[in-house]
Amino acid sequence: MDKKSNKFNEFEEALETSKKSEKLVLRLFVAGINPKSKNAIENLRELCKEYIDAECEIEVIDIYQQPIFAKEGKIIAAPTLIKELPLPVRRFVGDLSDKEKLLVGLDIRKSPKK
Repeated sequence: MDKKSNKFNEFEEALETSKKSEKLVLRLFVAGINPKSKNAIENLRELCKEYIDAECEIEVIDIYQQPIFAKEGKIIAAPTLIKELPLPVRRFVGDLSDKEKLLVGLDIRKSPKK
């Protein structure tokens, strides 16, 4: 049993290390330059600066300028943030002002126990 426990702990440590070293790829879809779009961009930049230690790639896509990306990404509302990597893919809609919810959704923070 002790050997199994030790292997499990090694696996958990390796998993945590890979999560920390993996690049975070985020795509933010906005609809023109409006207050919600500006807030979403600013909130995402602040979040990355404050909380994300890993390398973070952010791509901002204006669906008015590049509508094909909205169709390909199945975007039905804007702003929409899509976490491409690390897997699983996750989507967030709105101006990204709820930092706690975003941190949990991005697997940066564990969700509080209820």
